[in-house]
Amino acid sequence: MITTALKEWDAQCQLLTTGDLSVLVRKGGIEEKQGDFQVEHRSFLLYPTFLHQNPVELRPEFKPLLRTDPAPGRVQVPALAEVIAVHKVQDESRLLALEDMQALTLGALERRFAYRGKPWVHVLVLRVRPLLAPLVLPETEAMLGCVSWVPLGDMEVQAGEGVISEEELTQRAAAIAQAIS
Repeated sequence: MITTALKEWDAQCQLLTTGDLSVLVRKGGIEEKQGDFQVEHRSFLLYPTFLHQNPVELRPEFKPLLRTDPAPGRVQVPALAEVIAVHKVQDESRLLALEDMQALTLGALERRFAYRGKPWVHVLVLRVRPLLAPLVLPETEAMLGCVSWVPLGDMEVQAGEGVISEEELTQRAAAIAQAIS
């Protein structure tokens, strides 16, 4: 039973659901209740958001993915994500070593790292499994705002196989761990 979704830029959700990427760099939303992002869930739905999606912070090769919200007032949930590894990175040079493994520009990584005067970020390695049936939810008042985790209530979803093989995911996870160690 999945009851929570993680809000992430639509372009990054697209990259995750196509298997182009398997990693997210997170610091937290402006309205985080505790002020910091925490990996509260090991399995969650991806909630594509257009709020604060910034073309300047997306690497140039991914800018063609930018689009306007195709269904304002509704959330089109594409996939289930499962956390394979979480790394709290507190050395900016290690974070910048991930440049080619994630979607953000170096400047965006630097800003996230330094956000709120707290020098760290979480790096999440994810197994992403597309939903077998479309899930479109009305966007309620409780879903709005700049927060990471969105409770969705009780629901059952079925997801397919991972968008990349387990072997490829293991290789990506090892490369990420090596880059930040």
